[in-house]
Amino acid sequence: MAELLFYQKPVVLDRQRHRQWRIIRQERPHDFAARTNSVLLTGAEFIEAAREYAIFFARVGSKILPLVLLSPRDNENLFVRPDGIWEARYIPGFVRRYPFVLAGGEHDSQLTVCIDAAYSGILSTGVGERLFDDQGQQTPWLQSVVRFLQQFQEWVRRTEVFVNRLEGMDLFVSVVDRPEMRGWGVPASPDLLVVDEKKLLELSKPQALELFRCGELAWVHAHLASLGNLGRLMELMARRTGGE
Repeated sequence: MAELLFYQKPVVLDRQRHRQWRIIRQERPHDFAARTNSVLLTGAEFIEAAREYAIFFARVGSKILPLVLLSPRDNENLFVRPDGIWEARYIPGFVRRYPFVLAGGEHDSQLTVCIDAAYSGILSTGVGERLFDDQGQQTPWLQSVVRFLQQFQEWVRRTEVFVNRLEGMDLFVSVVDRPEMRGWGVPASPDLLVVDEKKLLELSKPQALELFRCGELAWVHAHLASLGNLGRLMELMARRTGGE
């Protein structure tokens, strides 16, 4: 799950070079995500996302990252309709921030606002949301974008703490060891993980209290409840296959 998934030509946003740039809403706003079968999800989004998506964890290199499964098949997103519209009430923040992203360092002071220069919704004249005013200052619209990027970055940091806590408590189990999930079309990958309910129930009282007090126990339960959405995923896949 690359941090710059979707971004073909990320560049640092510059108040001089990009002063005339405008952003327009696309007629097919989510085409850029139509061939992605999973995206990063932050813990702060679990409860909302669990109503519509199946939430998993994936081992990526040395990290474990939470994600929403958008299709059991590669190069497909069952939540993006053929007309380029996302077919769900809640859209993950990882998707909503496009074509912008914070990049460039590990600390807030090092992060810079970037934009995908290949995004087709960029115009240099005419209609659209301006990024900078005539004095080169961020417009209120861009300021709202930056606030969301900063909030999302905080969600990412908080999620890292959450995942590290679960890993430290040895709560993860591979879906390979959960054969019932294969019946729902879940990819049989040892790197795809879920929280083991049996291990969760066997936590010591101090461990369970730690999860509860930091608000993460609710996230764990949202993850487990979300797995019931695998049925909806199969329905979407059957509908898509039937329409091909």
